[in-house]
Amino acid sequence: MIVIHNLLRSNNVPPSPHTALSADAVKTAYRRWATVYDTVFGSISSFGRRCAVAEVNRLPGKKVLEVGVGTGLALPAYNQDKRITGIDLSTDMLKRAKQRVERQNLVNVDNLLEMDAEATSFEDGYFDIAVGMFVASVVPHPDRLFAELKRVVRPGGHILFVNHFIAQKGIRYYVERIMAPASKALGWHPDFSIESLLPPEELRKARTQPVQPFGLFTLVSLAR
Repeated sequence: MIVIHNLLRSNNVPPSPHTALSADAVKTAYRRWATVYDTVFGSISSFGRRCAVAEVNRLPGKKVLEVGVGTGLALPAYNQDKRITGIDLSTDMLKRAKQRVERQNLVNVDNLLEMDAEATSFEDGYFDIAVGMFVASVVPHPDRLFAELKRVVRPGGHILFVNHFIAQKGIRYYVERIMAPASKALGWHPDFSIESLLPPEELRKARTQPVQPFGLFTLVSLAR
């Protein structure tokens, strides 16, 4: 709190947000987090995850791409009529997702694939819905992620994100800027801005909804 107080009183503000993490940094971070991810992050991200899946379940269309599927925490919550393909860059996280699918007999999960979300192998317009949960601030180039999801989602489909975005003011803004140098170790950017993900014309069309806890995460919905 002393550091924050001093920042508020001075112009000694940490550098502007960076947005690029290398793929190797992401893999290393999530190899480290894989065994404890559900325990450490599962509860704090649960409400945002439930909101995102509820929105997916509400939307028309059956073919769903979950980007950054991780350990598969969201997979049991999808309606049975949704056919789920999950991708992730982390072999360790995917191994746990596959174990979850087998353990819970999630027959509507079609594929869990190790794949770069910025350059997938899917055909144009293959999916009805794409959803990225807590992944936008992880990928090396968020703008490329969004462009790739636009490519693989059919016209008339939907793209959703639930993610942490940097606050615009207040104590949380300063805390997130202070945490920014730890991005590589964390595997995500505390100082990630929504403008890094969406171009201005898409941001104007997007529907945003703050979610718990404390509005820390935001659900972003766009019609394709």
